[in-house]
Amino acid sequence: MEEKVGSKPHKIVLHNRASANITGVVDVVSFDENQVILDTDLGMLTLKGKNIHISRLTIEKGEIDVEGMVDSLIYSSNESLRKSGESMFSRLFK
Repeated sequence: MEEKVGSKPHKIVLHNRASANITGVVDVVSFDENQVILDTDLGMLTLKGKNIHISRLTIEKGEIDVEGMVDSLIYSSNESLRKSGESMFSRLFK
């Protein structure tokens, strides 16, 4: 698998399924108590679980800390989002 040149390092550290530290985050697409959707350098990352909340967010550094019971982490492609040049929120409110 190739790494993108100039991308932020991407790392996920999951502690006992109760908290996660994620780096390489470009944007928070959406979040609620059951899931957080992140745009990362390596694709869209959906974190699902229960009682999830964001305890720390530093977009400038590309870092986020999430707490709550983590059930799954799922990657998907974000090429359509990047090609459109618009965020998901701007497309929703057209």
